[in-house]
Amino acid sequence: MSSILVLVTILLPIICGATLKLLKLKSSAREIYLLVVSIINSALVFLMLFNRPSDVVTLVSFGENLSVGFHVDGLSMVFAGLVAGLWPLAMSYAFEYMKHEGGEEFFFTFYTMTYGVVLGIAFAANMVTMYLLYELLTLVTLPLVMHGMGERAIHAGRKYLIYSIAGASAALMGIIMLYSAAGSIEFKYGGVLNGVGFNNYLLVAFLLSFVGFGVKAAIFPLHSWLPTAGVAPTPVTALLHAVAVVKAGVFAIARTVYYSFGAELLYGTVAQDIAMLLAIITIVFGSAMAVRENNLKRRLAYSTVSNLSYIIFGLVLMTPTGFSAGLSHMVFHGIMKICLFFCAGAVICQAEKHDVSEMRGFGNRMPITFFCFTVGSLALTGIPMFSGFISKWNLGAAAAGESLLSFIGICALMISTILTAIYLFSVVVTVYFPSGDFDYGKIRDISDPGKYMLVPMLILCVLILVFGVFSEPLMGFLSEVSAGNL
Repeated sequence: MSSILVLVTILLPIICGATLKLLKLKSSAREIYLLVVSIINSALVFLMLFNRPSDVVTLVSFGENLSVGFHVDGLSMVFAGLVAGLWPLAMSYAFEYMKHEGGEEFFFTFYTMTYGVVLGIAFAANMVTMYLLYELLTLVTLPLVMHGMGERAIHAGRKYLIYSIAGASAALMGIIMLYSAAGSIEFKYGGVLNGVGFNNYLLVAFLLSFVGFGVKAAIFPLHSWLPTAGVAPTPVTALLHAVAVVKAGVFAIARTVYYSFGAELLYGTVAQDIAMLLAIITIVFGSAMAVRENNLKRRLAYSTVSNLSYIIFGLVLMTPTGFSAGLSHMVFHGIMKICLFFCAGAVICQAEKHDVSEMRGFGNRMPITFFCFTVGSLALTGIPMFSGFISKWNLGAAAAGESLLSFIGICALMISTILTAIYLFSVVVTVYFPSGDFDYGKIRDISDPGKYMLVPMLILCVLILVFGVFSEPLMGFLSEVSAGNL
């Protein structure tokens, strides 16, 4: 029964999204329908995760060791749990926000389908399945990126499509090369290259896979599609930057390192050095670019570029502690960043302001929104008692004493932390402490959004604080995952 749930959780959102237009529901009925679907699906995901099936569900077999199938292991549980936990909150937020954007029926068709596709990636049992759904993720999110259909939206969609297809093509070449060397592309902790020594052929195969999947993870210099995609409605960018697309890229890299090639085989090789160097460069580059940005969503987008490589840096340490640290930042960053994007979207929805310099005094008129933004900023900067401190500490501890590059990585994390404080707390200062002669009368019509947007933001704040104080159960679980015990 639990095996069937794997397929149900994937197909339910896809079918419900695809048939939404046929139902011809009025706005209020549509909102109830979609919220119920997302809550039920998330409940089914967690039910399955707590009763994890051990077998593989095979849909199609293409011959020996090639199939489309699904399986739930420890890494699946981490990604699927993050997605299932955040999606109903994102759905609720989107109801109110999209009244400001318009085109709700079209939007929610693809928004709901994306939920199922991302879960499919999480539960993929092999590289073929993950690759097919990875490509499908590009197709179902492309209409969301282009939702406004203006010149900037079309440009962003075209750029997103080109980058994504190019990256997936490189990854496919790496998958084919891995299959030719190992004869299998099933996901198995420790990799499938049993007894095969590392050589230049495998170096090329790994780098093609790493860089290919790294496109969606916004690795430098293949990152520029992500800030450009910020033109999309905020519920989309929140998913792109916090949960669905970029985390799918990071997840695919984790699969590549630990479940396909094998961390033990890659450890100490030039492949590890190249991957780590790219992550280190991206960490500093993304933070530096965020400091320069006046547009709040683009500032947060560059912050995402940097923080995704925090996760990748932990993963390419290629140790159990590095794996666990990377996963902890994957979870905590998802919660922190979606909270910050929701706050930015609230400002756009309520005041139609995009630039930080235009938000002077907004803390007085939008107190709940900027309370949540401040909590998210404290967490992402890594202040103790907030969740971001836990994951950043884990990353530094995992990297300590590993190699010269890992030491450089620690320095990059420290530089990025300083830059994070600058680009986030400059916003906090702007909204709470305008100049002494500031006329609050000019913003008297601005206020916090309604409950559909506020409640998700407040729930995210609670999660940030809870994980900042009570992270041990989660870290114990992630340690079991990183050791290959789940």
